[in-house]
Amino acid sequence: MNVPMADTWNLGWKLAAVLRGRAKPELLHTYSDERQKIAQQLIDFDREFAKMFSAHPSEDGAAGGVDPEEFQQYFVTQGRFTAGVATKYAPSMITAEPLFEHLAEGFPVGMRFHSASVVRLADAKPVHLGHAARADGAWRLYVFADRNAPAAGSHFRELCDFLGSDASPIARFTPAGADPDSVIDVRAVLQQGHRELAVDEMPPVLQPRKGRFGLIDHEKIFCADPKASDVFDLRGINRDTGCVVVVRPDQYVAHVLPLQGHEALTDFFAGILVDAVR
Repeated sequence: MNVPMADTWNLGWKLAAVLRGRAKPELLHTYSDERQKIAQQLIDFDREFAKMFSAHPSEDGAAGGVDPEEFQQYFVTQGRFTAGVATKYAPSMITAEPLFEHLAEGFPVGMRFHSASVVRLADAKPVHLGHAARADGAWRLYVFADRNAPAAGSHFRELCDFLGSDASPIARFTPAGADPDSVIDVRAVLQQGHRELAVDEMPPVLQPRKGRFGLIDHEKIFCADPKASDVFDLRGINRDTGCVVVVRPDQYVAHVLPLQGHEALTDFFAGILVDAVR
C-alpha cells in the first residue's frame, strides 16, 4: 500500500496546483516521469521476493533453494523501499540538481524530508519539524540560519528581508487575498536556544498575518532542541553558512541553496509556478 499511496499523493498535489491555476500544466508530466520508475522497481522487488518466499531453505542455495541469511539480508536491504521512504527522484522541473547538497548533507535532494526535533520559539514547545507542515499543497522553505543570525547583516536576515519584499517569489506567486503562506510557506530554524531569542525581534516574513482577522501566525520559528539531537548536527547542516531547504508539497526535498541565493530561489519557482493575477 505504501507505494500506491505515494502515487496518489504525487499526482494529487500536482493536479490541485494546476487546476487552481497556481502551477504550469507541464507539472503534470512529472507524475509519469517520477512514478513509473518506482512502479517498475516495485514489480521487480515483488517478483524477486515472491521467488524467495516460494523457495525452500538451503544453506548453500543449491537446487533452487534460498539461503535464510540471504533472505533476511534482502528483506532488511529492501525495508526502506517497502516502507516508501527510499525513493529518490531524478532532477526535473521540481527537483533541482544537487549543487549545494553539501550545505545540508542530511537532506538529500530528491528524497523525503527527514524530520528532526526542534523547539518552537513562541511557546518553547518541542515539536517535530516535519510534523508542523500540513497537507495543504504549499511549498515549504526551511531556512536554517547562519551562525550570525538573527543579527542585522546576517545572511539569514537578508534572506528574510528579501522574502518579505515585493521582489520575492512569495509576492510574485501568491494570489491577491490569499494567506501569505498559502503557496510558499517560510519556516526558520535558528541555532540559539529559545531563551536567547525574542519573538518580537524576528523578521516580519516569519510572523505573517493570516485569516479573516489578520492574526499573527507565531508557529514559523524554531530553535535547536537541547534535550534531543541538535538538528544542525543531526542533519549535517553547515553552521557557518546555514542554508535553505526547499520542500515540495509531498514532503520531498526539491532544492538546497545558500542563504544568499535569492535569484536562484526565484528562478526555481518561476519554472513551476504561475505569476499571480493581482
